[in-house]
Order: sequence, then structure tokens, then C-alpha cells
Amino acid sequence: MTQIGFIGLGRMGANMTRRLADAGIQCVAYDRDAAAVKALNAPGIAGADSPERLVAALAAPRAIWIMVPAAIVDVVIAQLLPHLTAGDTLIDGGNSNYRDDIRRAGELRARGIHYLDVGTSGGISGGTKRLLLDDRR
Repeated sequence: MTQIGFIGLGRMGANMTRRLADAGIQCVAYDRDAAAVKALNAPGIAGADSPERLVAALAAPRAIWIMVPAAIVDVVIAQLLPHLTAGDTLIDGGNSNYRDDIRRAGELRARGIHYLDVGTSGGISGGTKRLLLDDRR
């Protein structure tokens, strides 16, 4: 993978996006706060002003990392879903309840979209807390 979309540019999300870009992975970043997108103006990071434009800027099959509070993951997925195609992958890096992740994986699997639960913690330096609950279960 040499390209990834990233949604949610708080302290952890912004730092993860910078690290990915520093590692040579082309990033397309979106946040509902346009100032957060603008603040990530750096080589290897392109800003998007909507979820639709983020998806359009990525080559299929797409990988999109969602780093938002658990309460709005379903909202973000609903915004992305009309623009995704079979083979795309959504990665939830937040701290969602595992039951929600199982439900999402099943719903997305029916559309041919992969879903990974990769909850991260440890602040801005981060570490992986939970690994890979995906649609292969």
C-alpha cells in the first residue's frame, strides 16, 4: 500500500498522518474542521474538503483510516459508503465497542467492503491496543 485516506485529524490522527507521509505513504486527509486539514500542509499529504473528494482522490481499491470518536464512526461510514466500491477497506482506529465493529464488518462485507478494527491508544506516540477484527470472522 502506497496510498491511504485518513479521516479525523485530532492530535492522534494528525500525527499518524504525518508519520505515514514521512514513511513515504501518500496520504489524502479530511477532517470536518477545515483548519485541521490546512494545518497538515506537508509533502506527501493532500487535503480533501469532503469525504466524497477524499474517496475520489484515492486509487481503487482504497484504504481509508477513520480516527474519530466511537460515537460518530457510523456517521462517517454513512458519508463514505455511497462513494466506495467493492474491494475498498475501512479501518477504524478509534475505540469502538467490539459489538459495533462486528456489526459494521457484517454490513460492509455484504457490499464487498473490508472492515478492520484497529483501536489505537497511547496518545500521540500511539501503540496498537486491539488488532484486526475484520470481515474474515
